[in-house]
Amino acid sequence: MTLCPIALISGCKSCPAFSACPLKSVIGDYKKEPAPDAQAKPADTEKK
Repeated sequence: MTLCPIALISGCKSCPAFSACPLKSVIGDYKKEPAPDAQAKPADTEKK
């Protein structure tokens, strides 16, 4: 649930305090993006 007023209006990434905010994933809308390697692994391990 997004409680931060800046995250409600424009999103966490556009906030001037984004890099220093310790609560961006708690009260904001920020979600960590998975590593590019994590997305490629399932396709590499498929059996042919």
